[in-house]
Amino acid sequence: MKKKNIFFIFSMAFLPALSYGATCSRANLTRCLDSVCAINVSSNPAARCQYCGTSSAGTPPTKTGMQSLSLGQSAKYTLSEKELKNAPTDPGKRYAWATAECIKKIEGCTADDVSDTYDKLIEQSCKAAGVSAQLAVTLSENAKTVSSSSCETSIRACLVEEKRCGPDYSACENDADFNNFFAACSVEASGCDNYISDIRNTLISDRNTAIANADKAIENLKQTYQTAREQKVAQAENACKDDTAFNACVKTVCATNMPNKCEVGTSTEESENAAAAALCNFYKTACNLLK
Repeated sequence: MKKKNIFFIFSMAFLPALSYGATCSRANLTRCLDSVCAINVSSNPAARCQYCGTSSAGTPPTKTGMQSLSLGQSAKYTLSEKELKNAPTDPGKRYAWATAECIKKIEGCTADDVSDTYDKLIEQSCKAAGVSAQLAVTLSENAKTVSSSSCETSIRACLVEEKRCGPDYSACENDADFNNFFAACSVEASGCDNYISDIRNTLISDRNTAIANADKAIENLKQTYQTAREQKVAQAENACKDDTAFNACVKTVCATNMPNKCEVGTSTEESENAAAAALCNFYKTACNLLK
């Protein structure tokens, strides 16, 4: 069996399963982002700008709770008061934090989805607050700031596609191939420059582990067959010792196929024994080959 085929057989045992094809729900993504950036937006139209736009919009008023935002909304798509305690107060950092948290919560969404969905809402909010100073630059920089984990997930998914390394990394056993595919995937992952070195080290380790495990599996398979062969040889040698297998065969043939069972003292004892011995003679032939 070719090594690459063995890689495929055992790859699912050593690599975490990946999920493909999820579609981003922009509505649910907006709900999540609003739970961070639009607190009490009904009474404060500038909330999105103040929380996640720019500090030029001023400090948002002291919030009285999330009721004005979250009534009728599912906690499945929003961040709780407890989770918001970890949110930064600086608008730029808060927007980056909201981006990272919401793309983890809403399946299939990316930082680009956040930018496409939410930048215009922040811009509208900033216009309501009378803020226009360098808003486009602020939003652009925020959109590029993504978490290390989301970058790693994105690059890993790209790297293990069948047209690149493959889920078992078998097409990237050579470092040059790995480096080429990793470089291509890194280019596609925008905003991840600060994490590229660490992510590469992590994925190199994953690649090495997958290949080592596959090699180990092949070696274990070879050892299993070798052990089975050795056991069969040992069994055959024991069966040949003192004509054990031959005598057992003659006894069985006599008991099941001969009219008088090769019984001692009968007139057919000698002929039946001779016939049984002839039928079982293949054991002696086989045993001679082992000598």
